[in-house]
Amino acid sequence: MSPEEKDRKIERLEQENEALREKIAELERRLGLDSHNSSKPPSSDGLKKKATIIRTKSLREKGKRPSGGQLGHPGQTLEAVLQPDNVVEHPTPCLCSSCGCDVSQIEVEKIIKRQVFDIPCPRIIVTEHKVAVKECPKCKVHIQGSFPESVKAPVQYGARIKAVAAYLHHQHFIPEDRLSEVLLDLFGCRITPGTIANITKALTKIIEPVITEIVTEVKASPVKHLDETGLRIGGQTCWLHVVSSETLSWYRVASRRKDIEVLADIKGVVVHDHWNPYYQLLDVNHALCNAHHLRELKALEEIEQESWAKSMKKVLLLACNYKHRYPKGIPQNIVARLSQLYEKILKRGQDYHEFQIPLTRKGNRGRVKRRVGHNKLIAVSKLQAGCFTVSHRTGCSIY
Repeated sequence: MSPEEKDRKIERLEQENEALREKIAELERRLGLDSHNSSKPPSSDGLKKKATIIRTKSLREKGKRPSGGQLGHPGQTLEAVLQPDNVVEHPTPCLCSSCGCDVSQIEVEKIIKRQVFDIPCPRIIVTEHKVAVKECPKCKVHIQGSFPESVKAPVQYGARIKAVAAYLHHQHFIPEDRLSEVLLDLFGCRITPGTIANITKALTKIIEPVITEIVTEVKASPVKHLDETGLRIGGQTCWLHVVSSETLSWYRVASRRKDIEVLADIKGVVVHDHWNPYYQLLDVNHALCNAHHLRELKALEEIEQESWAKSMKKVLLLACNYKHRYPKGIPQNIVARLSQLYEKILKRGQDYHEFQIPLTRKGNRGRVKRRVGHNKLIAVSKLQAGCFTVSHRTGCSIY
């Protein structure tokens, strides 16, 4: 083998070695991502959850106040009521347990009360409705009374048991088969899964006016949060979109992720996770969710060991604290200081990535691939720092 061939082989091996190192680094980064440093849900953490690590490395910074309930916190304690539903009097012994003296005629000195809170024995109550039928003696027409509007079948379930079934099914996500067993065990009433499904269909029509009202109020809310996640319905991939304000949440299911046409008339501030289609919404102020920022910066801090990410995380948390301290507006001198720190950290991050060895290019066309931290740095560099706002539901930065 000639020296030229050896040099070419060494150069090729070095390129392969560098590509393998990048691949290993990318795989190690994927393995290091979980629910506390990315947007992955906790269910994706698997059985080997790093419970201790996650608990000690929470996004919440250590505060000065002790853990537990704070001074002045009202708390929730079971307290006695003035008018109990039932009163049970227990007899007092007639003879003294010490000397045997008769105390049956002695006046009561005081009454000690103890109250027990419980629920009544759950059971199904069957109400029978009757109407009489009469025949007119002249024209022989049958005349009868009228049943209530809600009573439409010879045998049916009442509104209360339907409400319980709908509540447990949709609010607490108990599957229809299991819910059928729950109702049987609690009330002795076997409602089939098919009937539970029909209850859901009927409920859908009933709450349509309420949903319309929620949609109107959420869209008009000064600040609202937008998000979406995938789910499977009938074996098909669909998307669950949510728009939520401080007090209301509007959920809707769509067959595709980019289904934001219904949000065309939305106003105010929209908080989201930097998903590009949301920027197509007009006449709104965009706010980026700091909860997402903090998780991504935490991954850069722990996995990539990029120190600028830790500093940026502290600045965002500091801005959030100032916002809570000054609800009517952060003083301008503090805003200026936050902006100065923001720009300084960006410069530090840019200097860090300028001195990194460039990643290998895949093919001969296109730009050179950038590291995850570099991409994140460029994304936040495009934003104008200085205006920090925190929503009531989640910290966010408005740019």
